[in-house]
Amino acid sequence: MVVRTPGPIENNPLQAVELRRPEPQTGEVLVRVRACGVCRTDLHVAEGDLAPKHESIIPGHEIVGEVAELGQGCRRFRLGQRVGVAWLHETCAVCPYCTRDRENLCPNARFTGWDQNGGYAQWTVAREEFAYPLPPTIADEQLAPLLCAGIIGYRAIKRAEIRPGATVGLYGFGGSAHLAFQVLQYWKCRVFVMTRGGRHLELARQMGAEWIGSAEEPPPAPLDAAILFAPAGNLVPAALQALDRGGILAVAGIYLSTIPPLDYERHLFYEKELRSVTANSRRDGEEFLKLAGEIPVRTHTAAMALGEANLALQKLKHDELQGAAVLRIS
Repeated sequence: MVVRTPGPIENNPLQAVELRRPEPQTGEVLVRVRACGVCRTDLHVAEGDLAPKHESIIPGHEIVGEVAELGQGCRRFRLGQRVGVAWLHETCAVCPYCTRDRENLCPNARFTGWDQNGGYAQWTVAREEFAYPLPPTIADEQLAPLLCAGIIGYRAIKRAEIRPGATVGLYGFGGSAHLAFQVLQYWKCRVFVMTRGGRHLELARQMGAEWIGSAEEPPPAPLDAAILFAPAGNLVPAALQALDRGGILAVAGIYLSTIPPLDYERHLFYEKELRSVTANSRRDGEEFLKLAGEIPVRTHTAAMALGEANLALQKLKHDELQGAAVLRIS
């Protein structure tokens, strides 16, 4: 499913086409795609919010598949091994960020489904060192959303410096938040969920959140840390005010609406911190997938066919999905 001319997803900008099977180059593996999660970033690619970098692109960066061919020099994986391919396709390895173990900030990074053809297809190629071995305890469809929503949620947990037993607030409870929630439960944290209601409120209740309320309500106890998953800048002051002294608020989204003016004493004094989250490093992915297999993390998914990619993105845009959409490919 290819995007040639981005536009409103209601106009079905993804087109079904037949392409030649890609060939892996040196350091690359050919992956037979078995499942690919549907992410909001794919919607940004389809609609043109992320400016096109090529005349056509295959979206998709939550890829679960098996190694079908090894490019020259590849020894990390064996043929037939199940692997995951995520958003970060490659980095330059030589810039100051890469050499300081902050490759997620690399200005020369290239991304799956935006710079490089992704997983809305039967085949894709990946840099061997940027693909992930996958835990055997989780099925393909449940694994796919972990490769973006799950890893980013875990990156947000790290940015907020959350430790086992902490008191944590989650603002918004969509695809990424409900995966991060399972990590926090596993760490025996007290978790308060702030959500507007509807399906997300019911899911938080089913999963065992200690307290559920609106963002405007003060939580039952001061927060050691908080994560803002909703792309709503107007929630930042309330989340900062709910923090205990020395608490950290991490903003997990790639987009955030305008943050209102902050009052220094109410929102930031006593060494409270506001931090952003930008993509993820390979270390984040490796740590999270290992942890996800131990828990094991469970995702709420809706399986759809590859040819229904436009429909899946329409449902995502209009909040009509019960869980994350996953395209079955092979």
